[in-house]
Amino acid sequence: MSNKIKNFRVLVTGGGSGGHIYPLAAVVSEIQTLSASQAFDLEVRYIGTCGEFKEYLEQNNIRVQKIVGSKLRRYFSPMNLIDGPKFAWSIFQALWKVYWYMPDVLFSKGGNGSLPVVLASRFYRIPVVIHESDAVPGINNRIASKFADVITVSFGNAAGYFKGKELIHTGGPVRKYLLTDDTTQGRAKGYYGFDINEPLVLVLGGSQGATQINDLVLDTIGDLLGFTQILHQTGKKNHEGVMSELHVALKDLPETYKERYKAIDYFEKDLRIALKAADLVISRAGSGFIFEIAAFGRPSILIPLPKSANNHQEANAIEYQKSGAAMIIEPDNLLPNLFTSNIQKLIQDRATLDRMNKAAVGFYKPEAASNLANIVLRYK
Repeated sequence: MSNKIKNFRVLVTGGGSGGHIYPLAAVVSEIQTLSASQAFDLEVRYIGTCGEFKEYLEQNNIRVQKIVGSKLRRYFSPMNLIDGPKFAWSIFQALWKVYWYMPDVLFSKGGNGSLPVVLASRFYRIPVVIHESDAVPGINNRIASKFADVITVSFGNAAGYFKGKELIHTGGPVRKYLLTDDTTQGRAKGYYGFDINEPLVLVLGGSQGATQINDLVLDTIGDLLGFTQILHQTGKKNHEGVMSELHVALKDLPETYKERYKAIDYFEKDLRIALKAADLVISRAGSGFIFEIAAFGRPSILIPLPKSANNHQEANAIEYQKSGAAMIIEPDNLLPNLFTSNIQKLIQDRATLDRMNKAAVGFYKPEAASNLANIVLRYK
């Protein structure tokens, strides 16, 4: 006779961006692993907005049901006239879809599109666990926290924004497959055709890229290639434009310089090789980026996204910098000479890079995904 619990149902939701979807998938992966080891049947469903990640979720054995997305704002905007009715309609959609699934627990990553699912779950008295990725919580999770049974955070200081509930500092969950390759740094550099004995700077801008960072790399490429190799993620939308400008930027440089630069539109599964290859990472300050960089122990220069919601990227960068693992360049100070000199100073200072490496490793919480999975499984 089977000892399996029949059909433990987990509902997950998030904001539909990579910063929500990738950590959410990391937690689901751990739940699926525990389901196999503890011998219980599991069903996982995503209700919310998922942007371009529907196929990714389904590849991770998560059934997807969409609802209308809307943005909550703390300020007046003509768009509120559109998003207000959309938000109301999304609550009715969530009530309907949650009713027909009736999960044992909801795990929410926050973001636009998550709050209606939290409200619907609370209406049906379904336990709610939320996870806040950023150092400054977004409006969706601030509201959702009032209906949550357990609140978990990536950054310890974020706990101060939530009161009167069970609070757990878990850190940020990182996709397991990123950490399953034991390739050496030399082999990782060789994978991209770089000299294994020369330093390598990895430039990340997200799936959509970062136009400001892309432009700066192109403007300073002649100086940068004089002292380092560069692996540059341009973003899918920006790749063609970067390659066109690159042709002009490299035209008068020595042939040996041209071999020291590689541009990729977007790292899919080979992000782990890129991070393994890097001596220094230049990145925006999204929580997902920070914890993935920390997982590999890579020193970094963070350039927060200007005007991010609640200025959360600047807050993330400041909290991470306190650990000693990163340097911050404010977007307003992002001048070519400062950009180049900071990279050169770091890449040529092995002792500082080693200290930053140790600080990054100390900041990272390798059990974040499994701890979050076990919190969800309390309701099994």
